[in-house]
Amino acid sequence: MTDGRQTRIGADIGGTFTDIVLEHGGRQHYAKVLTDRARPGDSVLRGIDEVLAAAGVGSSDVHALIHGTTLATNALIERRGAPTVLLTTAGFRDVIEIGDEGRFSMFDMFLDKPAPLVPRPWRLAVPERIKADGSVLEPLDEQAVTADVLPALARTGAKSVAICLLHAYRNAAHEARLAEMVRAALPDVHLSLSSEVSPEVREYERFSTTVANAYVQPVMARYLAEMDEGLRARGFRCPLLLLHSGGGLMTLATARRFPVRLVESGPAGGAILSASVAAAGEGLERVVSFDMGGTTAKICLIDDHRPQTAKTFEVARIYRFLKGSGLPLRIPVIEMVEIGAGGGSIAAIDNLGRVTVGPESAGSEPGPACYGLGGTRPTVTDADLVLGRIDPDNFAGGRIRLDVAAAERALAVHVGKPLGLDVLHAALAVCEVVDENMVNALRVHAVERGKDAQRYAMIAFGGAAPLHAARLVQKLGLRRMIVPTGAGVGSAIGFLRAPLAYEVLRSQPCRIEAFAGRAADSLLREMADEGAAVVRLADATAPLGIRRTAFMRYVGQGHEIEVEVPEGSLAADGRARLTQAFEAGYARAYGRTIPHLGIELLSWSVTVSGPVPPVVKAPTMPATFAATPRRWRPVFDPATGRRVEAAVFRRHDLAPGATLSSPAVVDEAESTTVVPPGFDLVVDGLGYLALTRR
Repeated sequence: MTDGRQTRIGADIGGTFTDIVLEHGGRQHYAKVLTDRARPGDSVLRGIDEVLAAAGVGSSDVHALIHGTTLATNALIERRGAPTVLLTTAGFRDVIEIGDEGRFSMFDMFLDKPAPLVPRPWRLAVPERIKADGSVLEPLDEQAVTADVLPALARTGAKSVAICLLHAYRNAAHEARLAEMVRAALPDVHLSLSSEVSPEVREYERFSTTVANAYVQPVMARYLAEMDEGLRARGFRCPLLLLHSGGGLMTLATARRFPVRLVESGPAGGAILSASVAAAGEGLERVVSFDMGGTTAKICLIDDHRPQTAKTFEVARIYRFLKGSGLPLRIPVIEMVEIGAGGGSIAAIDNLGRVTVGPESAGSEPGPACYGLGGTRPTVTDADLVLGRIDPDNFAGGRIRLDVAAAERALAVHVGKPLGLDVLHAALAVCEVVDENMVNALRVHAVERGKDAQRYAMIAFGGAAPLHAARLVQKLGLRRMIVPTGAGVGSAIGFLRAPLAYEVLRSQPCRIEAFAGRAADSLLREMADEGAAVVRLADATAPLGIRRTAFMRYVGQGHEIEVEVPEGSLAADGRARLTQAFEAGYARAYGRTIPHLGIELLSWSVTVSGPVPPVVKAPTMPATFAATPRRWRPVFDPATGRRVEAAVFRRHDLAPGATLSSPAVVDEAESTTVVPPGFDLVVDGLGYLALTRR
């Protein structure tokens, strides 16, 4: 999986474009096609056909195809999943509606909470009860299940069933038996068990995650089957691997069982790309990954070449930036902030006369007004075009000829006329608002994690990010930014840098004084074997790495911290070593420890991974030389409020060592990099565009 001589394909479905990257013979070939919203898999297959033809490679020559998709995310956001039934312990069917009883907007008298994915009549009570220590308080009443629960389930006609019984993370026997009975009665329904999907404490998060998995499982199973069938029909014999939200690769079979882990698969690829770019360069220990595509912008902080991770992710927030207004998913995820700010984000004037941008997107159908596909509302792409940042004849490699007049009309009607602005300043208003939205999101994200954003360099990729990155650098006060090669299809390139990996989670709450080292060793071995079995499905011979962590807290606290589990057996002195590791981690996070307060361990995590693709270090910078522009074109500069003559370069003309004088524009088939006044640009040894703010 890590041999650079292998031929591999990365495929990323976005809301507007589908990006394909073929890596073959040390070179990369790219394709960018509009996403077919009705049949997104067809977009992937079209793009694959294009890159194979461009590279002169046959489908049978491809060693691996790595795919990321937003289909699971979109199904949750747009509520387009399968009709789902929840089977749960009697008395607990309202857990997914009660939630954690918190109010994410304390003083909003008309607060709307996210509606449960399963309506109340389809939440069926099962007579049984397991205690918090895993012992059985009330046996599963199989007679009641047969007489009452299964007939009620059959009457719903549901396509999927989520089985979420109380404390099943400690004892899964009742869930397993109930699943057997459901399969025997209704063999065609999809089943999701909380003891398999999310075997962790906290009923609300566990139930919510399992219900989400069940809700999207039929949709994803059908999509993945169609994708696999389409690839086989084209002669592919290589494995189809999926990038999961934690940044590792998993097999098709695992993705079918746990599709909820695909929720952030596309954005995770971008974070992996940024981490590899940072590792290849010098002085890039702290970077912010900035991925702006056609529909959304994703921002991730990366320290020491490792993206920040989390165990909980919120999807489908009904209030844009308010934590708690979405559905919580307890899954391993690369931590990032995602906002509705992309090239297709629609601009409008609200009731207070303010310019708003997003989160609604024109997508690929009908797309921005300048696409000429029927769109009439102004978008960020329309504004960038009017400001001179985009070459209308070279957008998407010349695949789409942009209509400048249509963009101007849309901006004039929907933004300029209501505010009394000319078209140029209407376009400027749209871009400044979307830039401020992204800057504010990054500032909040950094502050919440105790980070100083000004100490970070920026790595910009995605179709729209290089257009806006320099302006964000100015607003944030950063010094450096990097635009890697293939930036317009960056997430798909990131897929090719991801290792085979799978994380196994188990909850075994206990006070540290009651810690049993031998039992912990046995559990950790069992978890490692389970993760290894998943990874071995994709590669039976790859050497495996194992990372073990524990989630611990002081007694009485509501949240825990992640602690690296010491190597070796925990049987002899595991209690003392874990206590020491927890106190060191707590001090790093909060600057102090709390003496004489008990410590408890909630959960274990074991990540099994294959080899990480090697990082190619940047070679020594060659002698610099001034590049010669192909032509000049006027580009509006927000800092001065006027048009400036910018030198236009083609990226494939720029060899390592080339330097540019700003203002300048670097065009390429998948994106455009804007270099405003006040920046110096040099092409480094890997061909990356390195910008420094003077």
